[in-house]
Amino acid sequence: MGILAAYAVPHPPLIIPAVGRGMERGIPATVRSYEAVAAQVAQLRPETIVVTSPHAPLFRDGFYISGAARVHGSMADFRAPREQMEVTYDQELSERLRSLANNASIPTTRAGYDDNQLDHATFIPLWFVNNAYAAAGLSPDYQVVRVGLSGLDFATHRALGQALAQAIGETGRRVVFIASGDLSHRLKPEEPYGFVPEGPAFDSEICRIFEEGSLEGLFQFERQLVEAAGECGLRSFQIMAGALGIGWTSQLLSHEDTYGVGYAVAVLSPPEAADTPAAEADAQPAPAAEPVVDPYVALARAALDHFVTTGEDLPQPANLPEDMTTRRAGAFVSLHKHGQLRGCIGTISATQPCLAAEIIRNARCAANEDPRFSPVRPEELRAISLSVDVLGEAEDIADESQLDPQRFGVIVTKGWRRGLLLPALEGVDTVEQQVAIARQKAGIAPGERVQLQRFEVVRHDRGGEAPEGRP
Repeated sequence: MGILAAYAVPHPPLIIPAVGRGMERGIPATVRSYEAVAAQVAQLRPETIVVTSPHAPLFRDGFYISGAARVHGSMADFRAPREQMEVTYDQELSERLRSLANNASIPTTRAGYDDNQLDHATFIPLWFVNNAYAAAGLSPDYQVVRVGLSGLDFATHRALGQALAQAIGETGRRVVFIASGDLSHRLKPEEPYGFVPEGPAFDSEICRIFEEGSLEGLFQFERQLVEAAGECGLRSFQIMAGALGIGWTSQLLSHEDTYGVGYAVAVLSPPEAADTPAAEADAQPAPAAEPVVDPYVALARAALDHFVTTGEDLPQPANLPEDMTTRRAGAFVSLHKHGQLRGCIGTISATQPCLAAEIIRNARCAANEDPRFSPVRPEELRAISLSVDVLGEAEDIADESQLDPQRFGVIVTKGWRRGLLLPALEGVDTVEQQVAIARQKAGIAPGERVQLQRFEVVRHDRGGEAPEGRP
């Protein structure tokens, strides 16, 4: 059955009356929205509830995924020790997610790692769910998968969500996804975290995204804005968006900032939800689709692994797409480790008999000949992701007015000196920036006259977008 519904919710401890002791009455819309969400979950009766939590174990370079059989939770740290629960973890789904993530070079904590206490960002949504189950005369018989956030880039959080969706499909679970996360903590000058203008700007954009259902906007925030706003929910929502994919509808139920922190509640429904008869609720899940592997990335991966483990170039495989065996073109192969650049080598024009050979050679060079990095070691391979940029023919242009840094790459030439910059790079927003960086790479001074060329790129990577930090 897959993911039945998804919810974005906050986690203020004071929303639980035993903790808030009346302060919960200051956020009535949040309370009502939370109760409505919990009632929906009880009606859906999921087998498993997946919770992404900013307060689960947090690692800079990897994701925590729950691993123990059972775990205890309470609000004792918030002066309410009688508010307790026991949670059973879905170990099969957790282990499948961990395996798929590691296969996709998404780092996770070591197998079996777990803490012995639920964090409050997980406890609070489950507290509401359990109350809704009790009100309906039901036993809370669901299992839980708890997923932490990381210090890795936005694209990797999306990729983890995609791996989670695949794991849910392969295990056949009926799942509700709860993305726990507060918005800005800097919305009012009189509150402990103070006020910055980026706070309400961040909250306004998140609310717009959930009102319109435009989840792609979750990946388009400027990091400076996010850091200044002091939020804790964005990456939780990004994992959710990666798991949901496209076509889901969204409804923002409420947003409040009474205590200087943004609390938003949103409901996300699958594309077929409005048209699916209730009688079909117990239908057997369709077989999970096989993941689509980009043949260009797959070839670069095979070439990288083969060279690093054997010291030799990969023999060109049989049965490659015709475009790769009959076409000649320049190509760049980029390696990333934990979201950071680990090597990048490319050719402006073809140097090999075919594109496949170009990719094999450049994957080897990216691993071993990028002067900025030491050679890739075998123990690093599982943590490295790859992307391949195939360059179109370069064309001469008269001046910078014919450039667009999002569409075209640029080549600047002065005599024997030549510099290239790929298009659609994070932080390169203007033609002036693009040309200046290309000049710098070639050692050409700003005032020197240069020949300009532009080219287009077909980009292949694991998630369909350019990894952050591409050179």
